[in-house]
This record gives sequence, structure tokens and C-alpha cells, in this order.
Amino acid sequence: MARILVVGSANVDFTVAAPRLPGPGETVTNGTLLVNHGGKGANQAVAARRLGADVRLIGCLGRDASGAAIRAALAGEGIGVDGVDETTTAATGTALIVVDPEGENQIAVAPGANRTLTVEYVRGRVADFAWAEVVVCQLEIPLPCVAAALTLAREHGATTVLNPAPVPASPLDVLSLVDYLTPNATEAERLSGVPVREPANAGAAARKLRDAGARTVIVTLGKDGAFAYGVETEHVLAFPVQAVDTTAAGDAFNAGLAVALAEGRPLREALTFASATAALTCTRRGAQASLPTREEVARLGA
Repeated sequence: MARILVVGSANVDFTVAAPRLPGPGETVTNGTLLVNHGGKGANQAVAARRLGADVRLIGCLGRDASGAAIRAALAGEGIGVDGVDETTTAATGTALIVVDPEGENQIAVAPGANRTLTVEYVRGRVADFAWAEVVVCQLEIPLPCVAAALTLAREHGATTVLNPAPVPASPLDVLSLVDYLTPNATEAERLSGVPVREPANAGAAARKLRDAGARTVIVTLGKDGAFAYGVETEHVLAFPVQAVDTTAAGDAFNAGLAVALAEGRPLREALTFASATAALTCTRRGAQASLPTREEVARLGA
């Protein structure tokens, strides 16, 4: 089994499926509510586990009912949760999500316990980094914790994947530790300063981010697929599906990529596998509830 270590966030999600996304100062009614578990780190861990990997998660939850429910659900998926700390100083992270009929969303997050994760705690989990083949990070935990995780991964020979979301206000100075950087178009534009309005622009943004230190940059482009620039250059198309909710699609892509890399697949094949995982996620509501199994990805043709 592929061995994947995820270092990142875990949240409880409150998702409203609304007739349309609200404008500034506007209330949109007649929505329906779904309460689900999310957070980029936990989503990626669950997705990788359902794709057949052996998965461990490092993160932090509040010592509250939401935290207990999230821990139990992760353990129920078969994910190693010994590295999930808990705190009494902050509530479990919470996300508020609005989704329109086309699957587009708006998300606001109260990070809570995720922001209390410490460098010392991450460094104390050194055995997890020695075990892992691929280490996956995002930016919903403190940046010093991300830097510590990527450093430990490099020291133990693991492949590193950084999903740079959300893009921080402070400079992202860890790119030299990243084997695969996976921004979406908006994130690539913010990080590189290069406008990404269409797939043709993705290459210029990716080249600039590779020049900044990342070994391979993969810009995810939604319905336009994914563009990779590094030792190899690849552009894979998205799988055509009827999107219901795009929440966690990026997390699914990163998990699929991590699993495929750990299995030693060529880059193009890894991108296709990741794209199929993301596409299926868009066909169902919610975050973790929407994440597909390996068998479902195989039936889609990846």
C-alpha cells in the first residue's frame, strides 16, 4: 500500500445549497443545509484512504463534541489518528459554505484549533515522516508547521506535495522544499503575479513558480484540466461530469496525485488519476461525503 502522511487541517462544515450565491450584503433564502466533516488536511487524508493508501494525519482538533466526532470518523475510515492533537484553548475548526446549482461555492473558515498546531508537536512526530513515502501539506495550519513538515519529509526521503491554499498574506518561502506544488488558477496567479485567465497562461505562471524553487508545478484549471511544468510538461483534460458541488474537488485531486506518485506512476498517468478523483467528487454534495473510492475512479477510466 502507498504510505501517505497528511499534515493539515480538520473542520466541521456547514454547507447550504442555495438557488444562487449571494452578493455583498445580500441574503439568499430557500437553501438546504448539510453538516459534514471537512478541512483540507482531513479531506485529503480521507480521499487518499478511499483510494487504497495507508494514511496517517497530523493536525489539531478542539476538545469538544465536533472534534470527537471528527476523530472517530477519521479512525472509522482506517486513518491513523495518533498524530491528531487536541486543545482546550480553541474550538474545532469550522467552515461555512454556500453552493449554487452549478456547483460553484463560497467558503469562509474559522480555523480554531488548526491554528494552535505547533512546530514542536510536528517535529515530535518524526517517526511518521520516516514511515511516509509522500507527505502532503496545505496552508490551513501555521506556516512554520508547514515548513517543519516539509523539512522533515525531505530529511527522510519522502516526496513532498504542497497544496498552497489558502494563499497566505506573508511570503511563501518554502518552495525549495516542494517536489509538487498544486495551485489552482487563482492561487497560481496570486503566487506568481502572472494572470491565469486561460490554460495558455498556466505555463507562464508555472514556470515562474518553478523558478522560485518548486520542482514541478501543477496548475489545476477546473473544467480545463490540469497543466504540469517541471522536468516534464503535461496538460491533461478534465473528465466531463455534471457538477453538483465542487467542494473538496481540489483536495481529491491532491490525494489522487499523492497516491499515484507513491505507487510510482508516470506523471501523466498520475495527473489523469488525480483528475478522475476530482471529477467524481464534483458529482456529489459535501466534502468528505463526496470523495470517491478507488473502484469508482477505475470505472471512470483512470
